[in-house]
Amino acid sequence: MEHWAPLELDPASAGAGAGPRGLVEHLRASDDLGDLLVKHKALVFRGFHVTQEELGEVMDLLLPNRLAYVHGNSPRTKVGNNVYTSTEYPPQYDISMHNEMSYAHQWPARLLFFCAVAPETGGATPVVDGVRWLGSLDPEVREAFRQGVRYTQNLHGGKGFGKSWQDTFETSDRAEVEEFLAGSGSEFTWKPDGGLRVSQVRPSTTRHPVTGDEVWFNQADQWHAAGLGDETAAALQQIMPEEDLPQSVTFADGSPIPAHHVTQIRDRGLSEAVNVDWRTGDLLLIDNVAVGHGRRSFTGPRRILVAMSD
Repeated sequence: MEHWAPLELDPASAGAGAGPRGLVEHLRASDDLGDLLVKHKALVFRGFHVTQEELGEVMDLLLPNRLAYVHGNSPRTKVGNNVYTSTEYPPQYDISMHNEMSYAHQWPARLLFFCAVAPETGGATPVVDGVRWLGSLDPEVREAFRQGVRYTQNLHGGKGFGKSWQDTFETSDRAEVEEFLAGSGSEFTWKPDGGLRVSQVRPSTTRHPVTGDEVWFNQADQWHAAGLGDETAAALQQIMPEEDLPQSVTFADGSPIPAHHVTQIRDRGLSEAVNVDWRTGDLLLIDNVAVGHGRRSFTGPRRILVAMSD
C-alpha cells in the first residue's frame, strides 16, 4: 500500500494571501473543501498564523455545525462555543490512535485541531489512515473482533475516580441523561452512590459514508487495561476489579479481549501513523472516519484546541 500523508496547504500552495484573513478569504472562495478532505483524509493549514482571537471565523468555515463533546470520555476543558482543550492527559505519555467517539452511537464527521501554543519538544499529533490500520492487523485479530465490542463506563456522581456523569453529558439533569442514553441504545443503571454505569455494544469497523472503504473504528485498546502498559494495568488490578474501572471493554458477548490483541492494535496503529508536528497558528482538519489520531509525548506548555462537527 502506497505511503499516505495529510495534504499540507500554505499561502503559496493554496494561492491565498498570507495571514488569517488570507485563509478566511480562501475558505470562503473554496467550493471543493469537502471533496478535498474526502480525497486526502486530512488537511494541514500552515503559515497563516491564525490566533485564538481569529479562530472562530475560521472554524465557522471549516466546521459548519460545531458539536458539543457530549458522552466524551477524554479529560477536556470547554474554552468557548463547543471548543475544547484537546486533552489533559499527562504530557509524558503518548496517546494511542483512535477515531473520536467511535465507542458512541454517533460520532463527529470532522475534527479541527488548532495550535495555540506549540510544545518545546515532541507533542506531534500522529494521524493514521484507517484502511492501513485495519490492513496491518493479523487476520486472527480482525476475526476475533468481527462481532464488535462492549464498552462499559462507570461515571461518578461528582466525586471519585475518573469522570463524572455531569461532566460527561454536560448536564446535571438525570432526565436529560436518560433520554440521551435511551436514544443511543445503551444500557444504563444509576448506582446507590449517585454514579452511573453505562454499557453499549458497537462494531469494530465501519465503512466510510462516501468512499465505502472499510476502516478500523473502535477504541478497544484505549478502554482495555492492557493498553495502559503492564505496570499501570497491574496497579489498577490491585485497586479494583476491571468491571468497576472508569472504563473497560470486552468482546460483544462479554468475553475478555486478550491483552496481546490489544497491544498489537495499539502498536501497529502508532507504527502506521504519520506525525503532524505543530507550529503556533497551525490547523489540522481530519475526516474522523477515514483517519485516526493520537498524541506524542511532549515537554513545554503545549496548548491544542479542538472542535468537531457532523
